[in-house]
Amino acid sequence: MDRGAMAAELFFQGYNCAQAVAVAFADLIGMEEKTVARMVSGFGGGFGRLREVCGAVSGMTFIASCLYGYDNAEASAEKKNIYALIQELAGQFQAATGSLICREILNNPPSDPVPSARTEEYYAQRPCVRMVYTAASVLEKYIEAHPVN
Repeated sequence: MDRGAMAAELFFQGYNCAQAVAVAFADLIGMEEKTVARMVSGFGGGFGRLREVCGAVSGMTFIASCLYGYDNAEASAEKKNIYALIQELAGQFQAATGSLICREILNNPPSDPVPSARTEEYYAQRPCVRMVYTAASVLEKYIEAHPVN
């Protein structure tokens, strides 16, 4: 199963958008799915359901940072490189979806902290499955073209 389809399936299982994307790549960063899900749980719904940056983009950013990021506080070239990579990935996502912003993607939904019930109606109305599929597919293509040691 490709990572996009895996992320979509994880979303259907109840994971939020950030979790669905990040957990689909947990094996590549050498972490347990449960740990990854916990680490990105607050990024769903556009950052704690504030409807800011789409959680699928946050999950994609988390994985890209784990694979290609830096850990030296003085690493200016590496900082530039990861920022450029995130901008490239986010640009591809935005080109495919029209926006990086959750409230724009969902057309100004409620931003209270209460998660929506996962019903057939929810899935029929929300483009979130397409968002997680797109983010995971964009990242998967990048990883295939730029393998990590």
